[in-house]
Amino acid sequence: MPRFSVIVPAYKLQAHLHACLESVLRQTYESDESPAFDLEVIAVDAGSPDSCGEIIDEFAARDPRVTAVHLPADPADPGQGPGPARNAGLARATGDYVLFLDGDDTLAPHALRDIADRLKASGEPDVLVFGHARTHWSGATEHPSAPPQLTESGPAAFQLADRPALLRQPAPAWNKAYRREFLVHEGLAFPPGRHTDTFWSYAALLAATSLSTLERVCVHHRGRRGPAVAHGRHFDLFPQYDRVFDFLDSRPALSSWRPVLARRMADHLAAASATVLTAPDLSTRHRAAFFRLARAHYRRHGVPGAAGLRHAGVRFGTYRGHRLLHAVRALRARGRAFSSALTRPARTAALRLHYRVQRSLPLREDLAVFSAFWHRGYACSPAAIEAKVRELAPGVRTAWITTPEHEATVPAPTRRLHPGGFAYFSALARAKYLVNNVEFDHRLVKRPGQLLLQTHHGTPLKTVGLDLADRPAASHGTDFARLLADADKWDFALSANRHATLIGERAFPAAYTTLEYGSPRNDVLRRATDVDSARLRDRLGIPGRSTVVLYAPTYRDYSRGRHLPLDLERLGRVLGPEFFLLTRAHFAYGAPLSRTPLPRVLDVTGHPSVEELLLVADALVTDYSSLMFDYANLDRPIVILDDDREAYEAARGTYFDLRGRPPGAVARTEDELIDIFTTGHWRGSRSAQLRAAFRTRFCPYDDGRAAERVVRRVFLGETGAAPAARNLPEQRVHGTEFAPPTLDALSLR
Repeated sequence: MPRFSVIVPAYKLQAHLHACLESVLRQTYESDESPAFDLEVIAVDAGSPDSCGEIIDEFAARDPRVTAVHLPADPADPGQGPGPARNAGLARATGDYVLFLDGDDTLAPHALRDIADRLKASGEPDVLVFGHARTHWSGATEHPSAPPQLTESGPAAFQLADRPALLRQPAPAWNKAYRREFLVHEGLAFPPGRHTDTFWSYAALLAATSLSTLERVCVHHRGRRGPAVAHGRHFDLFPQYDRVFDFLDSRPALSSWRPVLARRMADHLAAASATVLTAPDLSTRHRAAFFRLARAHYRRHGVPGAAGLRHAGVRFGTYRGHRLLHAVRALRARGRAFSSALTRPARTAALRLHYRVQRSLPLREDLAVFSAFWHRGYACSPAAIEAKVRELAPGVRTAWITTPEHEATVPAPTRRLHPGGFAYFSALARAKYLVNNVEFDHRLVKRPGQLLLQTHHGTPLKTVGLDLADRPAASHGTDFARLLADADKWDFALSANRHATLIGERAFPAAYTTLEYGSPRNDVLRRATDVDSARLRDRLGIPGRSTVVLYAPTYRDYSRGRHLPLDLERLGRVLGPEFFLLTRAHFAYGAPLSRTPLPRVLDVTGHPSVEELLLVADALVTDYSSLMFDYANLDRPIVILDDDREAYEAARGTYFDLRGRPPGAVARTEDELIDIFTTGHWRGSRSAQLRAAFRTRFCPYDDGRAAERVVRRVFLGETGAAPAARNLPEQRVHGTEFAPPTLDALSLR
């Protein structure tokens, strides 16, 4: 008996059926008992007039796991919906669990293996609900759906009453795995109709005595091009919901779910009414009929009071009334847009006047304003300095500029400012101290007496500032005149080492004072204890004895998409249970490296503190990211994945040859990277020698007190805050001179 039966109905889907079936047959799932892939595929030709039947027969002839089923065409009802085809597949299924897949959908790689693991971990539940991704009909755009209801935290198996929000999820049949014996015992079958999933999914969830969830995308569901209400298919919602409530009536124990399902029906019909109202292939008579039926269903099934115009329009209105309400909503929306268009210039003028007035008022000597990474929350060296200001200069009030979605990262004692508001411009106009790791608002007018500290964000390996002037792929239309104007506002620029000082003063030429004090964002790395690291590992859910590898690649200027040279699933599998992989994408991409959860791989792109991630990592894998200079402070192994050196150098350029002076082992391919870890070279003696030389060169002042030195110099005016000058000794690594670079040596020109 196979573990899985995957049922695939097909009707007029010949262009996508190959990819669908291949995605199932390529699954890596194997049972414990059999070395063969433990699944059967039941492909059902639903009387399709195209080549779906022939394609199914071809697959069945070459792969014994595929069973071909052919249903006769129904001239009276062509394309009668997936229900009859799915029922035909169910009748032939022999697997422990059943999955349904439309003929133009695909299973994500290794989905069956992950489903099998979750089923085993949750004690063989009746139904497992997993995530999916909706794909545009062109195949170009995906919208992953793994909402909070699918979280795997809490009990592995539960009842619907423990997580009723699952009923608010989309109700397709193909985002679940069903225990076949459960389906047989409950006598569940698909009814006819285009919205057959509506009855099926609700009935399955309500009847199940045990449920579980899997927080990863297992199915890629392709949208279909064409009218949204072809042939009035939304009319099929009414008999489907009648069947749902008949199912409830037949099982008195489920009666308490009636109000919940009634509200769900109300939401569904209200959403459908907006489409029906404008559907080009429906006549006025058919639209009016839809609203009459919808109103009758609201009353018949006891929909509780639903707020909002759209619900009121369905509950009490006619088609004409609903058209009027639709027109009122549209008019109201246009009115808001018109009002916004009128008030926006007035608000801009008011802000401009407000800022001018605020600049005429005295500076607030006790106010310091901080920001980092274009207002993306509390982070980097500005955060370390802000915390130290509150400790060493309690008379100075601090404020942090952040967008609303990141304000939760800002500590409670610190005032939050949203960019662009009146309070924001008041703070920029009157604060004595301004601290940022990128440029401030270009509208900032630097006042006499204000002190602006530029902290930068890491030791530069890739070219920055004016050095990008002859690299159009990397500069992206940078206004270099504005860049220089911004640098002219700086009073101080922070530097972590002599290399960063030389580069900074050349790439950002201005009259500021360089503070070669070390990197405040690295203070936490030098001061944290093993207890701190263990606490952070527990918070991330990392198994206690795992060797944690953080993979954090940087941004690619030469590529529009993400650069991901690694098969993360393969890497996690090959490294084995000893290792646990953390992945973090560069914030410029706005998306994780992996769209779906993978075994022993955790994406931490959204984690607010990269310093915390460095503390939990036993090794760092990166490419050209400045994180390598920070992580070197921990004296833990660093591996460089340098797979696209030529393209990166051509587009962005670097200040020194990373292969010639690396902080550890260097891999050029995924296989080389795997070999470095499996042979132990990543933590060998040569890697330790390279890392020691790298630390000597780039971390001479990182002693856990960099933020203190900055605060004493800038905020307290103590001129003796600078660290003692250090003569970095020349070191020989395998006979190679390893000395601090000169400006000529660092230049690529």
